[in-house]
Amino acid sequence: MNVIDWLLHAHVTIGDSQLRVREIVGNVFGLASALLGMRRLVAAWPVGIVGNVLLFTVFVGGIFGSPEDKDLWGQAGRQVFFFILSVYGWYQWYQTRHHGAAVAVRPRWATGRERLELLGIGAALYAISFFVLRALGSWGPQWDAWILTGSILATYGMARGFVEFWLIWIAVDAVGVPLLIQAEFYPSAWMYVIYGLFCVVGFASWWKIQNRERVNPPEAVVVG
Repeated sequence: MNVIDWLLHAHVTIGDSQLRVREIVGNVFGLASALLGMRRLVAAWPVGIVGNVLLFTVFVGGIFGSPEDKDLWGQAGRQVFFFILSVYGWYQWYQTRHHGAAVAVRPRWATGRERLELLGIGAALYAISFFVLRALGSWGPQWDAWILTGSILATYGMARGFVEFWLIWIAVDAVGVPLLIQAEFYPSAWMYVIYGLFCVVGFASWWKIQNRERVNPPEAVVVG
């Protein structure tokens, strides 16, 4: 059995539950990406992309010859958006480092206008996501749409360096944990719990960095 076949079909038994290896591995990559992101390291983005690819195969397992009881198309869709936004974030952070900055991003609070833009985009994305996911037969489309929308906004906010992106993730995790437990995606549910706790730490860390660099700003770097 090659590595791809192993990832698609291997399970581990914990108690009475059969857990997908690719779900566990994908979430480990996701957590590693979050840890690297808190430290403002460019590697957060490619590491996250690996996790996105693995988790995409989890939530639409039927496409990959490993059907599940419930396909969560919103969860799968957000992996696609993660991939696209991660390429954007990877480019942005790499360019900043390439131009001589000590770190890949400088945390800051979004401006009032930027927050209004996020709210408007979020409302539109939620409405579109809900109707599309319901048409696809996604399980729990109203909550799945919330998670998809919040995940897109949070990833975009991380790429832009908005401190608020941690708060958006917390809101996503608050909905994601009960949804994934009900859908029996237990490794992902537990990782959402860990993500939620980690996001509280990340928010405090970026808030502290923002306050420090507002008083003693590093040399400005222009990204072309």
